Amino acid sequence: MNLVADESLLGVIIDRLRADGHTVRAIRDTDGGAPDTDVLTIAVNERAVLLTQDKDFGELVFRNRLTHTGIVLIRLTGMSADDRAQLVSEVIRDHANELPTAFTVVSNNGVRIRPVSPP
Repeated sequence: MNLVADESLLGVIIDRLRADGHTVRAIRDTDGGAPDTDVLTIAVNERAVLLTQDKDFGELVFRNRLTHTGIVLIRLTGMSADDRAQLVSEVIRDHANELPTAFTVVSNNGVRIRPVSPP
């Protein structure tokens, strides 16, 4: 799967996803400091699902109705970085077909996938 990792995403998650065979563009390496709207545009242009820990992307999608190619908001606390990477890897593996058209939240309480209609 083609993925864009927002600059707040843990490096261990990026490394795990690359090891799983995914193509991951890490914003911190290519466009550090880019505004959220630019990060979203990069993901759309690359037809990639955006991985982030930044809740502001929800506002961009739901309030501003900006185009996206899937967003996964990672809200995991109280677990090791390796456990977070494992869980994110499993979510992407198990829900790959749903992610490109949805706003997905991965939290300690589970996975919530909300399909989003195009603007």
